[in-house]
Amino acid sequence: MTVLTLVLLATLGAWLGFANPVFHFPLAALAFPLGLAWIGLRATSGRHAFKYGWLAGLLAGTGCFYWMVIPVQIYGGLPWYVAMPCPALLAAALAVYYGLFAVGMHHAGRHITGIPLCLLAGLSWASMEMLTGMVLSGFPWMNLAAAFAPWPFAVQGASIIGAYGLSGVLAALAVAILLYSTYRSTLVFAMGLAITLTAFGLYRVNALDSGTADFTVSVVQGNVDQGMKWEPRFQVETIEKYADLSRAAIRDHAPGLVVWPETAMPFYLQDASLLSEAVRQLARETKTPIITGAPAYRITNMELRTYVLYNRAWLVDDTGRVLSSYDKEHLVPFGEYMPLKEWVPFEKLVQAVGDFVPGTDNRPITVDTVALGVLICYEGIFPELAQKQVEQGAQALLNMSNDAWFGDTSAPRQHLNLTVMRAVEQGRWLVRSTNTGISAFIDPAGRIVARGEQFQAESLSAAIAPINETTVFHRVFPWLGSAIYALTALCFAWVGLRTRNNAKG
Repeated sequence: MTVLTLVLLATLGAWLGFANPVFHFPLAALAFPLGLAWIGLRATSGRHAFKYGWLAGLLAGTGCFYWMVIPVQIYGGLPWYVAMPCPALLAAALAVYYGLFAVGMHHAGRHITGIPLCLLAGLSWASMEMLTGMVLSGFPWMNLAAAFAPWPFAVQGASIIGAYGLSGVLAALAVAILLYSTYRSTLVFAMGLAITLTAFGLYRVNALDSGTADFTVSVVQGNVDQGMKWEPRFQVETIEKYADLSRAAIRDHAPGLVVWPETAMPFYLQDASLLSEAVRQLARETKTPIITGAPAYRITNMELRTYVLYNRAWLVDDTGRVLSSYDKEHLVPFGEYMPLKEWVPFEKLVQAVGDFVPGTDNRPITVDTVALGVLICYEGIFPELAQKQVEQGAQALLNMSNDAWFGDTSAPRQHLNLTVMRAVEQGRWLVRSTNTGISAFIDPAGRIVARGEQFQAESLSAAIAPINETTVFHRVFPWLGSAIYALTALCFAWVGLRTRNNAKG
């Protein structure tokens, strides 16, 4: 195969393997690391490997992130000529990691072969994905393990080594498949990995104790048009829609909690207004607690009339009192805040970007006796945030999101798959409430036990179980990432030493 053919192989694997609106086949995602490793091993130099690895990452990422144009241009208010390049610009930045992976395979392949090379590929891939979740605010959207979320048996390894670690195992499997024709031992290795992942996955899915599901939750999906949502004349209509759907869910299922999505209420719930009173009155009338998303503010200087904004989840109890809240901790750059705003030379282009500040109190919200760890919007794609919630005592996880920003694209499906991984990693039920879909109830094995339809105003109800036991991943999390980084660094240090010694010889 030519190098460009390998670029297309890797790109096609990513396009088909990650959720997309045309055809999704999770196993195809293995072609992405396989193609990148092949590029590295076939390259004539490190520079050559980086160039084509970066190109494959650029094409794959642009295909996965095409939906970014919609929130940036339609809802963000930025001109089309600014919005159109955004998917490629983000993909170009993340493609650096894939270029470096190809470079690593190029240099390592000169000194190690067979199973050791597969193991190094796995460590490198896991390290790379962890870095994508950390550097420059983090955006670990193209998580290899999450591509397999529609197959619950395939992702159970995340309960031991997390989504990033499982991605590394899958990358090692892909490279073993690549090398099997040259090194027969890698065929045995690949078969062993595949059998182990499948057998453990099937065992855990069938044997896992999901607890006694006796706490019923109803999520309300309002399907409110994002373009009209914030206009004052539609505020009463929005409340009435959520109230009607909630009353029907309470009448039919008698839930212990009703959940509305991120920023479901387009006003400041903390203000003493008729709008806020309508929400409180609904909780009193139905004698049911409500968790709803709504913006919040805190005045920082009364004289100067300055304030800061929060993306907040509010708990209104069955007497209409606001008992507790959670402020979003990990904000979306260029969406909820502008990084380095004072340095941005095109201020007029970013006027529609939010100006929120991150929350500092990440304690779970307790309803009745159930502690719910809240993850707002894309906080659900970060393992460390779910880890923090469970550390603080969360017995179940709650993801409140507003995927209306993405329109009818593959983004909501990709977002759901990423969120599924948090349930598996932490061994917790996960309740997902969204404005336009995809709302869902996910059990601790990552199975979607109830799922709503996109772009329909509806409610969804299911019983969940509060769980106190922790997974292996939760217990090893404090040192797992450091161990993976250290092993990767030691391996490449050894490769570098071999390269230098060979040059001297």
